[in-house]
Amino acid sequence: MTETSQVAGSKGPAAPSLEGRNPGGYAWYTVAVLTVCYTLSFIDRQILSLLVGPIKAEFAVSDTQVGLLGGLAFSLFYTLVSLPAGRLVDRFNRRNIIAAGVFFWSLMTAACAVATGYPGLFLARMGVGVGEATLAPAAVSMISDSFPNEKLGAAMSLYGVGIYLGSGLALLVGGLVVQLVTQTATLTLPVFGEIASWRATFLVTGIPGLLVALWVLTLREPRRRKALVAQDGAVARLSIAETVAEIAKRRVAVAAIALGLMFQAVALYAFMLWSPGVLQRSFDWTPQQTGLVMGLVVLIGGSFGMLMGGRLSDRGLVAGRRDAALRIAMVSSIFGTAAFVALLWAQGSSEMATVAVFAVGVVLLAMPAGSCYAASQMVLPNQVRGQALALILFIANLGGLTMGPLLPGLLNDFVFRSEAALGMSLGLTLSVSTALAALAFGWGRSEYRRHHELLNP
Repeated sequence: MTETSQVAGSKGPAAPSLEGRNPGGYAWYTVAVLTVCYTLSFIDRQILSLLVGPIKAEFAVSDTQVGLLGGLAFSLFYTLVSLPAGRLVDRFNRRNIIAAGVFFWSLMTAACAVATGYPGLFLARMGVGVGEATLAPAAVSMISDSFPNEKLGAAMSLYGVGIYLGSGLALLVGGLVVQLVTQTATLTLPVFGEIASWRATFLVTGIPGLLVALWVLTLREPRRRKALVAQDGAVARLSIAETVAEIAKRRVAVAAIALGLMFQAVALYAFMLWSPGVLQRSFDWTPQQTGLVMGLVVLIGGSFGMLMGGRLSDRGLVAGRRDAALRIAMVSSIFGTAAFVALLWAQGSSEMATVAVFAVGVVLLAMPAGSCYAASQMVLPNQVRGQALALILFIANLGGLTMGPLLPGLLNDFVFRSEAALGMSLGLTLSVSTALAALAFGWGRSEYRRHHELLNP
């Protein structure tokens, strides 16, 4: 397969393609290491969901302030830094960028343990967002250069499983920590001295990341492929204006993926932060019960949905359906809407029905992400992949990470005005956002097919 460049009027052959080749064991090792990084990132960002009670008690804050801590504090710099990080990813060593990011966000997670008030905790969460902004553009770019298209959905989905491994482990660990808090209010640790037990959670989850950052350095930087090339055969270096022009050619496909993932992220982050609270407030579950059940639901159901979405996307692509990834995302979002409408009925009336809705819902929420990460890479030349994904994540996270954690809190504080109505607030947020995601994914399918055919004849 060859690629021609329209940059600066130059033409030339592209780097060799991986299509038709089976990825080697080292490619899967790369995915495994990056999956551990992604898992760690979600542990660090989601551990907050089961520490809401102790944080509210110590800092005397409202549900809305907790929503800001779980959303805006993290997402503000996560989204702002992602754009320049994407440009760095397309121009410099991606492995080193990931290692630096893992080290910094792990350090900031540990810093949450010594925050002396709500503003300090807010700033530390911002620091976590800065570090984590480097991971997805670099990791997705590395994986896309290590696998052929027909295996990319499975590889991206394995990487995406980190979302649910991390979130599930955060719930399980968080439940144990809250149980410890009820038994021992403070712990005495070397260097840190006596600290509240809930604060130790941030040390337990943050410090191992410093070692993972060193592990990342064992990876090799993969050769970039499907890059636009200059007339002399060298890989073309695109200016910002040329990069924007390449993305603009595919604006409908990129916008559909970005908007679909944004609405899907609203649902995902609302679900992750507030679903434990529904069980605790509606059915008087203890934090330990909640952490165990929801940890297993998220870990098993989310991982299954992510892997199934990637596998179905790959099968559809092999069968000739160029828009398979967006089709899977659209259909799973439609079924997700139906599942979360059921939450409006189940919440407050049946704990088993509520858990069942959560279990089905998390499978359907997981299906679009990995396949859509892969989809975004298949219609773009290599020099703009990191920046395009950063733009997609900027849009997705600006809306998703900010509004997802915040909306249920706002509905609860200002519309329903009852802590017992959290299930209703969460159900409305989830059902509306998944319906909008289905519309966005469906809107871009035809344009996506066209650009996929042009880049992958």
